[in-house]
Amino acid sequence: MIEKKDIEEVFTYFLSMIKDEEIQEKVVDAWLLGCKKGGWQNMNELRQMPFSLLTDCKGISFIKHTLAVTEGAFQLAKSQEKHYSKMPYNIDYDILIAGGLLHDVGKLLEIGKNNEKEFIKSYSGKCMRHPISGAILAAEVGLPEEIINVIACHAKEGEGRPQMLETIFVHQADFATFNPLVMMTKGTLIR
Repeated sequence: MIEKKDIEEVFTYFLSMIKDEEIQEKVVDAWLLGCKKGGWQNMNELRQMPFSLLTDCKGISFIKHTLAVTEGAFQLAKSQEKHYSKMPYNIDYDILIAGGLLHDVGKLLEIGKNNEKEFIKSYSGKCMRHPISGAILAAEVGLPEEIINVIACHAKEGEGRPQMLETIFVHQADFATFNPLVMMTKGTLIR
């Protein structure tokens, strides 16, 4: 069974950057709830789970993708702060980091395993995509609406919808990790 310490260990670096301790705890709670509802038994399963079933992930796991997106969103924000002489908006790093860590938490429900231990779209995944199930998980543990917006609107579900500034950073980092793999598979990535 996946425990609090398991989640905290994997995400220690980013969790420690969240200043609001209640948000830190609720990020971990959302992961634990997703693991429980998704039937995940140990962290090795999550380290092996592909981050998407839509393309060949080239061995990039769900955990590694989550870390890369969180880091990417953080660095996008920091690069603007570094290079803009005057920031036109304020970035809430608690929302940004929590949103990055949770953007795909709904995949704990969207992806499952069949009898042959292959990763497949679960029944829950057939009923709703991960931005919706992830937003529900976040709401269930009491995370603020701003973080729920990041989760709910980071993918196509957010197109044309009002978004938090932090949602935009997470969206861009997410697609920067996904699109090149899709394009490689289709043969449209120019190298």
